[in-house]
Amino acid sequence: MTSPGPHSLIWTGTYTPDGGGRAEGIGALSARPDGSLEWLGTAVRTDSPSFGAVHPTLPVVYAVAEQRKMVRAFRRTGDFGLEPLGDPQPSGEATCHVAVDPQGRFLTATCWGDGQVLLYELDSDGGITARFPALPSVDPHASQTPGEPRQSRAHASLMLTDGRIMTTDLGHDTLRIWNYVPGSGLVADHEVALPFGCGPRHLVQHASGNVFVVSEYSVEVFVVRPEAGTFELVFRGPATSGGSQPDDSAAEICLGHEGRNVYVGVRGSNLVSVLEVGAGGTELVPVHDFPSGGNWPRHHLVRGRWLHVAHERSDNIATFELDHATGLPGTMIHNLEVPSPPP
Repeated sequence: MTSPGPHSLIWTGTYTPDGGGRAEGIGALSARPDGSLEWLGTAVRTDSPSFGAVHPTLPVVYAVAEQRKMVRAFRRTGDFGLEPLGDPQPSGEATCHVAVDPQGRFLTATCWGDGQVLLYELDSDGGITARFPALPSVDPHASQTPGEPRQSRAHASLMLTDGRIMTTDLGHDTLRIWNYVPGSGLVADHEVALPFGCGPRHLVQHASGNVFVVSEYSVEVFVVRPEAGTFELVFRGPATSGGSQPDDSAAEICLGHEGRNVYVGVRGSNLVSVLEVGAGGTELVPVHDFPSGGNWPRHHLVRGRWLHVAHERSDNIATFELDHATGLPGTMIHNLEVPSPPP
């Protein structure tokens, strides 16, 4: 959400002491025209707001309470503050991601701990009304682990341009596609099984309609393409140009300027990889890895010609200027100390 005046306001999720962090709640940043960020302070004190999302038209922010098994709504107040909007809503174990419908009708939440996918309907003020659990995941690779069922671990949801919703299940190596039915929640459409053990984590949709997915465990990228209403896997490749180390885990994927590049963050090696989008959006080719500017890059985003990378363990957000023609970063131009910032 953009605040009045020349600067943009960014709210950031954080880890508070109940989640092993040092923050006090949702943070507020000012994004300046030169790419630098300014820490404004804590927008609202709240536990475990490790991921947040903004309503498309209203001054309302939604955040998980990861350690508290809840989802919360907050309303804008003052220059950058937030205040609770309604009561906290129950979710599942380790709720780690929320996303808002572009029309503002509903909110989805995904739970890493128990695999739940939940839909919350919203009223005209952005408040949360009804709650609908979706059907649980069934592991398509169950035959590979006889007698040892794997835990479903829903991780992220993406609002597709055709109105459907796609969610990742990191534990079952699947992408699940849903339709929203008012008064009923999420109705299963179909699934795409990805390779065993890859761990799909986050995802983004390209202008081609294809969806790019990054896998946490195998540190790979995948492309799924819509064909006659269903998605199919059309590409699998490495997420980095230099390979990954045994303790690495990929975190976030985001699109660059005009969709020509994507950026993948890798924890452990603490790098961001630049990949080129090729073949009409059906290939992702790593071209450059660079140090992320801190320890444990949990989330990153591109705003204009700037790439901001949030580091959970070194309490900082590093900012890089991106070359317009190549999408490659220059040297770090700004480093902001922020307590325990994930997304």
